[in-house]
Amino acid sequence: MTDDEQHVSMQLILIASDVKKLAFEGIKLAKLGKISEAQGKFEAAQQRLGEGHQAQSKYISERVNSDDGPSLLMVHAQDHLSMAMTTIELGQELVAIYAQVQQLKR
Repeated sequence: MTDDEQHVSMQLILIASDVKKLAFEGIKLAKLGKISEAQGKFEAAQQRLGEGHQAQSKYISERVNSDDGPSLLMVHAQDHLSMAMTTIELGQELVAIYAQVQQLKR
């Protein structure tokens, strides 16, 4: 594994962690009835996820003609990024549910 691949892998893991943190902050805000603030957290999470996708795409495009496969660390990093996407998707559904609950309470 090259230093560059190790750097990109760690970058993806860090970004995925940030995305999941933002999504869970959004869920907690929605649970408190702060729907607009929750949606803001998800917008920030989506933006951060986009940064991860850019880094991932750059890595893939640079290695498309290489005979070397990705390292185990890179596969692990991409798994983290995938889980972060799922966290956003499920979190947004929870925010929508909390928003409906708030409307019903009124």
